[in-house]
Amino acid sequence: MPKPAKTAGKRGKKKESYAIYVKKVLKQVHPDKDISSIAMSMMNSFVNDIFEYIAGEASRLARCKERSTLSTREIQTAMCLLLPGELARHGMALGTKAVSKYTSSDGGPTIESQPI
Repeated sequence: MPKPAKTAGKRGKKKESYAIYVKKVLKQVHPDKDISSIAMSMMNSFVNDIFEYIAGEASRLARCKERSTLSTREIQTAMCLLLPGELARHGMALGTKAVSKYTSSDGGPTIESQPI
């Protein structure tokens, strides 16, 4: 989930946003460009929508297999079903890389340490 964006004072809840991640990716691709607040709002909505679509499809796949827990297999299959060709393959490669980096880090759980 996205980190909460900072709000001024004690006005209420912190609003979660993918803005910091969108900016990081934009700076990697085009270091000299910036993004307007309206465009950032659209990108945040887009990322939330894609997340919901993938999570919903993965949930339906898990329900069909009569499982109560989503695994990486359901997420990967949902991505292949929802995203077109090269985008799905690229997303799968980056997702696999992120999961392996997380499990191999010192703080993350490893496959050996998880209960069977």
